Amino acid sequence: MQLLKSTAKVGAATITSRVLGFIRDMVLARYFGASGETDAFFLAFKIPNFMRRLFAEGSFSLAFVPVLSEVRASGDQRALKDLVDHVAGTLTGILLAITAVGMLAAPVVLAIFAPGWAIEGRPEFALSAEMLRITFPYILLISLTALAGGILNTFDRFLIPALTPVLLNLSLIAAAVLLSARLEVPVMALAWGVFAAGMVQLAVQAPALLRLGLLPRPRWGWRHSGVRKILHLMIPTLIGSSVAQINLLLDTVIATFLISGSVSWLYYSDRLLEFPLGVFGVALSTVILPNLSLKFARQNPHGFSATLDWALRLALIITLPAAFGLAVLAAPILTTLFQYEAFQMSDVDMSALSLAAYAAGLPAFIAVKVLAPGFYARQDTRTPVKIAITAMVSNMLLNLLFVVSLTYVGFRGPHMGLALASSVAAYINASLLYRMLRRQGAYRPEAGWARVLLAVGFGCLAMVAVLAWLSDPPAQWAAWGASSRTYRLVFLIVLGAVVYVLATLAGGLRLRHLAKGAS
Repeated sequence: MQLLKSTAKVGAATITSRVLGFIRDMVLARYFGASGETDAFFLAFKIPNFMRRLFAEGSFSLAFVPVLSEVRASGDQRALKDLVDHVAGTLTGILLAITAVGMLAAPVVLAIFAPGWAIEGRPEFALSAEMLRITFPYILLISLTALAGGILNTFDRFLIPALTPVLLNLSLIAAAVLLSARLEVPVMALAWGVFAAGMVQLAVQAPALLRLGLLPRPRWGWRHSGVRKILHLMIPTLIGSSVAQINLLLDTVIATFLISGSVSWLYYSDRLLEFPLGVFGVALSTVILPNLSLKFARQNPHGFSATLDWALRLALIITLPAAFGLAVLAAPILTTLFQYEAFQMSDVDMSALSLAAYAAGLPAFIAVKVLAPGFYARQDTRTPVKIAITAMVSNMLLNLLFVVSLTYVGFRGPHMGLALASSVAAYINASLLYRMLRRQGAYRPEAGWARVLLAVGFGCLAMVAVLAWLSDPPAQWAAWGASSRTYRLVFLIVLGAVVYVLATLAGGLRLRHLAKGAS
């Protein structure tokens, strides 16, 4: 049950962060709405945030943790400290160079990610480039934070790394409330908030590392054997671990060719998707990677497979109802959280379209986070890359197919096609990862899956029926005040959760179906 406890701990910390994240987005929506200026900030933030997930939470963490776990299993503390020092020094040197180039060439970088703005000469382009120079150092700061978090996670210290995102949310809230009115261009305050958050997030990790005796003394180590092994593993995982993020960024590129507000609508719907994805998907992935790495290092294939099986069951039980709930309650959630002052009801309608499409892919997004560590823990980075390339090509083709088709038929929200393409590509990615793990013999499903599937399916049907029956029309939600909206939304969410749990229990789901492998 240790894995279940660790996942619950990380999940609780992440819930705290995500709740603050919603408060942050409510503040941003109230102060700035959905406009060309907010589009400019979201893109200036999305680029370093994308690279954070690509380098820090993606390729670096997935390459670093297995190697660190391997050295830890040997029991050589001196070798462990030596690896940490050389990795810290090398990572800092590389990222300093990347950050310098990114800041100097901000318009060029932005043109890659927002070609629509560059071609059309829209004012959002110049504003976003100016903010990108401020937000780009976040890549360096948050990547070093990820290094510290990887060390702590390897030693089963999950809480502090899971709580660090809280500081980003607090920083952006403070920037919007306290700084924006003092600037000539108020939205610029958010860029400074991102920079400040990176500084603070890195600083709070130091005491925990010091207690472990692993506070890095950075040393350049390009030729260090451990560093070279991590770099070798990182190269393919740059694609393999972050295909979902690349797909989401492709959505943004195409969205810059659509009407103003498209980037913001996708941002707000993606933020709501990130709640279950972050609370549960990231928590589960964070916990099982060091566990799988240790079991592989100790040559325990049965324990390895059992851990994957447990994670997949837990993912199914939680993410399927979350996906249905997001889709059914898309407009009420968006109205309750964001529809105030600058954020109009039309913005709710448009954001709800993309949220429903993203929600359809939630089980697949989280399945990828569970299945991919099954390869990285065995230091197999080639297979996920091949699969990721297939998924990315599929996403690109589906983006064009869905957006062009929706535009051709005159659909009012062609940006929905971008979200739908990402969801379909995620299912392609997850199914190919699953198939390859089975083929390689790394995963064999335990008994009891049929009962779990039937119980979860019955629970979801019962929950959707109740929510659909009790749902109020969008006009009614818009007419209510903030407190009435909140009470009604909380009531529906709690009721839906209770109905789902009771229905799954009636369908035969029991705790013992989850206990096996959770150690």
